[in-house]
Amino acid sequence: MNYLYNALKPGIVLLVLIFSSGVLYAQVQTKEQNPPPPLPTREISGIVKDSTDLGVIGATVSLTSDKDTLKTSTNTDGIFVFRNVKSATYVIVVQSIGYIKTPAMRFKQNDTSPRIVMDPIVLKEERNTLNEVVINGTPSITYKTDTVEYKASDYIVRKNATVDELLKKMEGMEVGNDGSLVHQGEAVTKAKLNGKEYLGGDIANAIKNLPAEIVDKIQIVDDYGDQAARTGVKDGDPQKILNITTRTDKSVGNMMNLHTAGGSNERKEAGLFATRINGNQQIGLNGNYNDAINLNALSGSTKNANARFSLRDKIGKKIEYNLGYQFQNSNGDNLNETESLSILNNGQLHSNSSNTGLQKSNNHNLKLEFEVNLDSSNYLKVVPTFQSNSTTNNGSSTLSQRGSSLSMGLDQDRRITNSNSSTAPQFGISTFYQHLFKKYRRNFSAQIDLNKNNQDNEQERYNFTTFYTEAAQDGKDSIINQIIARKNRRDNYRGSMTYVEPLGINTQFEVNAQVNYNGYDNTATTRDILGEGVSGGIIDSLSNIYNYSFTQGRVALNFRYGMANTSKVRFSVGLTGVPALLSGTKVSLGTTTNRSSFNLIPIARFEYRWSRQQRVSLNYSGNAVEPTFDQIQPVRDVTNPNNPVIGNPDLIATFVHTLRGDYNNYIANSKLNLSLNLNGAYTKNAVIRNVETVDNPDPNLPGSKINETHFLNVSGVYRLTGNYNISKQLNNRKYNLQLNGTVSYNHSLSMRDGILNTTNITTLDQRFGPKINPTEWFEINPNIGYKNEKSNSTLRSGNNEINTLSLNLDGRVYLWDVWMFGYNGSKQFINGIVGNTNNSPLVINASLERQLFNRRGQITFQAFDILNQNNFLRTQQPDDGGYINTRVNPISRYFMLKLSMRLQKWSGAQGRGGRGIMRRGDGSFM
Repeated sequence: MNYLYNALKPGIVLLVLIFSSGVLYAQVQTKEQNPPPPLPTREISGIVKDSTDLGVIGATVSLTSDKDTLKTSTNTDGIFVFRNVKSATYVIVVQSIGYIKTPAMRFKQNDTSPRIVMDPIVLKEERNTLNEVVINGTPSITYKTDTVEYKASDYIVRKNATVDELLKKMEGMEVGNDGSLVHQGEAVTKAKLNGKEYLGGDIANAIKNLPAEIVDKIQIVDDYGDQAARTGVKDGDPQKILNITTRTDKSVGNMMNLHTAGGSNERKEAGLFATRINGNQQIGLNGNYNDAINLNALSGSTKNANARFSLRDKIGKKIEYNLGYQFQNSNGDNLNETESLSILNNGQLHSNSSNTGLQKSNNHNLKLEFEVNLDSSNYLKVVPTFQSNSTTNNGSSTLSQRGSSLSMGLDQDRRITNSNSSTAPQFGISTFYQHLFKKYRRNFSAQIDLNKNNQDNEQERYNFTTFYTEAAQDGKDSIINQIIARKNRRDNYRGSMTYVEPLGINTQFEVNAQVNYNGYDNTATTRDILGEGVSGGIIDSLSNIYNYSFTQGRVALNFRYGMANTSKVRFSVGLTGVPALLSGTKVSLGTTTNRSSFNLIPIARFEYRWSRQQRVSLNYSGNAVEPTFDQIQPVRDVTNPNNPVIGNPDLIATFVHTLRGDYNNYIANSKLNLSLNLNGAYTKNAVIRNVETVDNPDPNLPGSKINETHFLNVSGVYRLTGNYNISKQLNNRKYNLQLNGTVSYNHSLSMRDGILNTTNITTLDQRFGPKINPTEWFEINPNIGYKNEKSNSTLRSGNNEINTLSLNLDGRVYLWDVWMFGYNGSKQFINGIVGNTNNSPLVINASLERQLFNRRGQITFQAFDILNQNNFLRTQQPDDGGYINTRVNPISRYFMLKLSMRLQKWSGAQGRGGRGIMRRGDGSFM
């Protein structure tokens, strides 16, 4: 049997193989008989790079096949897109000035795939032999639409530097010690990483913790919101956003920063920062505790604790989510002293006050975002939110008020104690949907926002006032001891729809319609506190119960030119109609109000770009603002007996015209950057207060006076502001000369006792700050500033002028590669402050740092205000021509010992199937 089996074995194997082959052949044949049909059209995209891995801008890409002849240009990130391509077998040729034209490249792709992403196409530089060749590479600064972009590799920082140190090297950037950021005179409000909000958008967390070595580009973006980013339809005023784009080879990493410190005056602080980044995936944790002297008061301290968690990831291939939670706790006490002068039509009124307070607050903020790519044409975003704020304030204040003989009735001494607690939960949800049509750039979107805010507040107030009048020179006492309970409910509903229709390669038509409803239900009741501490009944004359709603619609029609990447001229022209309705009822007095209005607002934007480094833009916006309900109620609101308020039913809507112009020019060969911003606003029918001095209706206080507030419309309020920045880099950026300036003129109107007053305030603020870094071990940054504030009011003769000269110096010295000595000092010379003087303090801080554990750790000794001179005066110039001076004298000399650790590891992101990484214009990964 064994012999027979061995003899037949080869034949059996052969039969099995033949049978299997037949079955497989039949299956293949069956599949080939029923393959999926090829798509009629498809989208083909790719990126064109140079040898340094940077995208080539404006390269011409040609695609040809037996059914297609197409041509396009790469955008500002080197990306090209062909839509409605009829054949999946095609030939591509790429060419650009300064690069060698590619040979004809033939591709055969899957004809059943609706979207084809090609491997990166690399262009080689074209080299010519000339008498002299100057190669500067890609410019350090590029001006795009709504974006200023910096190439990070052109700015040299030391190993282990953080992003804030990189930003300080860049033209037009001003970084504060607290992590604040100002770009070309305007504050930057939020931080993103690779186009995605990072750790709740907190600027300080991002720039003081993320390492500079992972940064590819720094972008400052004029952000009009998520809806505008997807549709391209801009509405309202933008906010400045910092977007950090990571290098492709350092887009995956883990890092953790730890620090703890203790010092004199019972100061303590500790912090933890941990993050995981993998392309678009982000995980972040940040916590801080700080026990410090209150630097904005005469004395006091503040204990702050905050924690933040953020998680951004994907569920499957279509759903991306972002979870963010933040908790803040604050406990503080302070003492402030203020001196002020108010100009009256019948004299002057001097006031001196002191305020002490104890504050406690707890805030919770939860946000969850879901982004769903339903398919290649439909996108959905849902964002539920929850916020909860609770505060408790206990304070006391004293006021001494004296005037000229003509204002004797306002002379008084007052002592007030307050106990105040409030809670304010808020719920909201936002839903955004967008549909992309087959025609390129044609899209429809809709957004719905629902928000509900409830606030409960209870205040216990004790007011002991002594009035001094001609009839009672020895003083007349008034005592108020009350409980004021407030309940405020606000419901907000907003709906918006946008449609975009492309008219040509370079033009499109936009339609936007939206409705915004705000409903308010407010109750303020006042009760007297009796001798036994039990509250009495509600005092109708001191209570205010009302509800009202404000509904505003907007319909905008806009024509836009300049959609092509190569277009030098871009403009928008259109018109917005704004109908509005305000209606409400004052329950406590039985009055009702119904008001309607309609405004037409032009849309006007213009931009001309000579190149990627030079542009000029103009932007007009108009905004109508209805008066608030309490401003139009023709009743006497005596919730505060010392300052009753009476509304004006004849008030009409305020309209603000704003015109803004920008000019930017970066001359790459000279490393010279010029930026200029001009902003003007004119307010028509501004609502202002008319404060009148009237007799106190209290029969027990004859001859005493109180202030009564009325409202009215006036036109002629306007402001003009200009910012400029000039930066010049020398000797391979070892020396950076930077000159910044702001000039503003504010023409305001106010009224006192029925007489219209005009106040003109002119401010000139100039700053020159060289940054000197001749060697790796030495850095010095001197800064000189001059500020002139001039106020001229019709309420008084002459001008009030304040001049401030500021001298600042900071820098670092690195010794033996492991030691660092840091220093900063400031000196101010102030003259012209009315009613007080300043002793021009010299404030010097210093630190000594030792690197540990192969630069992973540091131990730092810090000394603050070594000369103990940090006392200063904050001054304000109100519209009535007077002044308000607040004296600040904190215990600011202290010493701290700080230990910190930084652990991190970074690597590169990988594309699918070993292909190169493709990114969008905002830096996010495709």
